[in-house]
Amino acid sequence: MKILQKLSHYRISRYFKLLFVGVDVILLNLAIILSALARFGSLDILLLKEEKTVSLLAILIWIALLLQNDSNRSIRVETIESILVRTIRKLIIHASLISIFVVYLNYNDISRLRLLSFYLIFFGLLMVSRYLSMKLLKYIRAQGYNFKTFIVVGANESGEKIRKILAKDLTYGYRFLGFFDEKAVASSVDLNAVLGGFETIRKFVAEKKVDEMYVALHIDNIDVINELTRICEQNMVRIKFIPDFQLYTKSSKVEVVFYENTPVLMFRTEPLEFAVNRLAKKTFDICFSAFVILFVFPWLFPIIMLIIKMESPGPVFFRQERAGRDKRSFACLKFRSMYINDSSNSKITQKGDSRITKFGAFIRKTSIDELPQFFNVFWGDMSVVGPRPHMVNVVKEYSDLIDNYLVRQYAKPGITGWAQVNGYRGETKELIDMENRVEYDIWYIENWSLILDIKIIIKTVINIFKGEENAY
Repeated sequence: MKILQKLSHYRISRYFKLLFVGVDVILLNLAIILSALARFGSLDILLLKEEKTVSLLAILIWIALLLQNDSNRSIRVETIESILVRTIRKLIIHASLISIFVVYLNYNDISRLRLLSFYLIFFGLLMVSRYLSMKLLKYIRAQGYNFKTFIVVGANESGEKIRKILAKDLTYGYRFLGFFDEKAVASSVDLNAVLGGFETIRKFVAEKKVDEMYVALHIDNIDVINELTRICEQNMVRIKFIPDFQLYTKSSKVEVVFYENTPVLMFRTEPLEFAVNRLAKKTFDICFSAFVILFVFPWLFPIIMLIIKMESPGPVFFRQERAGRDKRSFACLKFRSMYINDSSNSKITQKGDSRITKFGAFIRKTSIDELPQFFNVFWGDMSVVGPRPHMVNVVKEYSDLIDNYLVRQYAKPGITGWAQVNGYRGETKELIDMENRVEYDIWYIENWSLILDIKIIIKTVINIFKGEENAY
């Protein structure tokens, strides 16, 4: 405990980045040694010139990745899940660069199996180290060390929200001292936590140890905000502002970018606006759709086509104009699940729809009717995962009824989507059903990741076998 007490007087977090790099380099070298022992039973292989070159390159690339701005930052308000996802992303980039290097230089003496075992071991070591570091921080802060104290100016909904965020996890290392406001909102905060008005802040900051001040005031209080800034700078208190973005947008995520020195608020983050992410999603779509087309279609398609033809006259495939990304329409493919009718392109399918054939009901229930859309994915009109494409007339109807409806078309439509795996599929009997579906689609656009796509695909497969109530 005495050691912790002494260390608490130092800003160790300032040196966290270098410590983080040092630990990771040790783990990387340990993974190299363990992978050699696992693959060959000895370390003799590591004495080869090619092995030394690749090992040195692996260290240098990992250090370069870690020293990027967002790779090993010390952020108190960050979950272990966020840290793990960020680490996995860097590990994938590292493995890709090393693989390209080995293949390009034709290093035939480098064992591909040893490389694979190295990354598996390194991954395991990284995950354990990240988890243990979070546990250690939680323990240290639970003992009352390495805390930052903070006050919130603005006893309102925004102020209470930031208080809850900082206070909900000991790992964050924050200790709340109180609110300051002239007019506290009783329905938003505990009035017992309000320590005074604006005029009492200077004295409180001067007498108490305050590390950070969070200002949750409306911009109309500009004179107060300027005075708070002066108080903080005179007392070495870091001041942070909680802008009320709800005045502009209902989006749960916003992005601030700088055009030279001018900050610009964007309503939502869009990971797929980055070329690297678009390339990753495109590569995944092509590979996944090609696999299905080559290994599933040859044996499954003839069976389905034969049953459709035997049950009712008409074409095997059904083409329908659907709205795609940026409102561009395309011909969406499906297995025909209905008798030939004149309202197939205008009337939405309802439960117990008499137009659906017996086999059509089965393939709709199991989503087999959507399989031809893998051709749409391969051609580039769709993605494996994304907001479901709606009929053109439906888009026109709902874009007038729901303000943010067209936001879902910022992304390519998908065979399955976040809304679908969360139960929002099939008929929309009330407007609220479509509004909820749109919210899920927008959340997907704002939070896209390749891991999320894989998660949605897995949930889709599970739902197919379990059966879905709204699938008809």
